[in-house]
Amino acid sequence: MPDQTKPTEACRSRWRALLALLLLVPVPTLGAAASMFWWPGTRLGNGVFAASKLWIVLLPAAWLLFVERGRWSWSPPRRGGFGVAAALGVMIALTMFGVYAATRHLGWLDPAMVAAQARKTGLDRLPFYLLGAVYWITLNSLMEEYVWRWFVFRQAETLLGGAGGMVVSAAAFTLHHVVALASQFSWPMTLLGSAGVFTGGAIWSWLFRRYRSIWPGYVSHAIVDVPIFVIGYWLIFPAPA
Repeated sequence: MPDQTKPTEACRSRWRALLALLLLVPVPTLGAAASMFWWPGTRLGNGVFAASKLWIVLLPAAWLLFVERGRWSWSPPRRGGFGVAAALGVMIALTMFGVYAATRHLGWLDPAMVAAQARKTGLDRLPFYLLGAVYWITLNSLMEEYVWRWFVFRQAETLLGGAGGMVVSAAAFTLHHVVALASQFSWPMTLLGSAGVFTGGAIWSWLFRRYRSIWPGYVSHAIVDVPIFVIGYWLIFPAPA
């Protein structure tokens, strides 16, 4: 008789992957909306945002241990990929500087709007801005690779295969960035920035798919975060005329 267990297991894996995505993907978008639009500058908004961050960090670990019955790993980069990742990161970074120059010339960027949002979060104070930059470049980028590539990409890959998983994980990664960008920029800049986030997410998903480790993507991601904070510095702390 034909073996009926493999199709059943595959079907269960797909349903589990779908449930994992439904439990995780909407949460950071809700957290960003709560802190930036619904209740900005309040304990409730900040609390929802913090809870959303905690959820997306803890859920993948719990899912691995209790649903997938897997073992914790530091995602060793056995296939390498750091040279490719660094080159891609530098290319994206240079593109960002070029886009910044073009949008400033076109008048799409409003430094006053960016500075006003920075005042709400305390990032208009240089020591806090620098601390925030160090956190986002070193730790937040690592957390995002763990969440969006190691966890979300793998679940999407189970559902749709490698190429489909790259598209879904990049789109999911973009959602909460749309909210964050819309709180600071005009709609043309928000759409342009969201397209850039999607492209970065797709590239980092490709790196994970090829090398099966979060570390190449982390190197590329960290490099890309540097121009974000350099440009942010130019906008929030303009040089005196």
